Amino acid sequence: MKNLVPALIVAGLCMASSTYATQIVAHRGASYDAPENTLSSFKQGYKDNADADELDIHLTKDGKIVVMHDFDTGRTGGVTNKIVNQTLKELRKQDIGKWGKWQGKGFSEKIPLLSEVLELIPDGKRLFIEIKCGPEILPELEKVLKKSGKKPEQTVIIGFGYETMQAAKEKFPNLEVDWLVAPEKKNKNRPTVEEMIQKAKAAKLDGLDLNSNFPIDKDFVDKVHKAGLKLYTWTVDDVAVAKAEAEAGVDGITTNRAGWLREQLAAKP
Repeated sequence: MKNLVPALIVAGLCMASSTYATQIVAHRGASYDAPENTLSSFKQGYKDNADADELDIHLTKDGKIVVMHDFDTGRTGGVTNKIVNQTLKELRKQDIGKWGKWQGKGFSEKIPLLSEVLELIPDGKRLFIEIKCGPEILPELEKVLKKSGKKPEQTVIIGFGYETMQAAKEKFPNLEVDWLVAPEKKNKNRPTVEEMIQKAKAAKLDGLDLNSNFPIDKDFVDKVHKAGLKLYTWTVDDVAVAKAEAEAGVDGITTNRAGWLREQLAAKP
């Protein structure tokens, strides 16, 4: 009995720390606390105990893979330059940590390379890589991922471009590749869960990554899981929504506030 007590205590602690099996994914890093898609935000995301960081990638004029959500630098860099028309050297002349709500907050950031973010992934953690352009980025992405030395399970490819995701899965059969889907505005032409499952399976993808405006309940999640697919949602900063989705059994929730949301999900009702 004496030997059993410590074991029971450890088991209880483990259960208390994992109320939900749902993973927490830091959207563009800890983008609530640091400028989005910067090394500071990614470091903070992992520090906040996110299971994964998420980022967006583009291909520069000189064929480098950089991390940026928008197709230009106007919103985050103060000067509008299209990424595809700029070299890495030109893009890195801009400071992307001093604009919008971050003005005067002490941040100074350059647009990071994907390779630099891959170096930050701790053991046991992952990185969701959203491809914002087309399949032309895949050859360079293959080189960057191979050079990083990261385990296949540490990187996940996601994107809205169905054909690009299909091509990504063909090139990276050992990586998880998930299709991003958002409802059309005003709920017009919203695909059904059955339609999304059919398309994901046809492309041999591993999962769906859906906007949280979809009617995601247990029945919805069960249909996705029974098809052998994973289901992630984005971007959830509302505790009630996160709890409902976690209880429904989603595999992961993408949020701007990873540390805070984890605390809220772990809190007793």
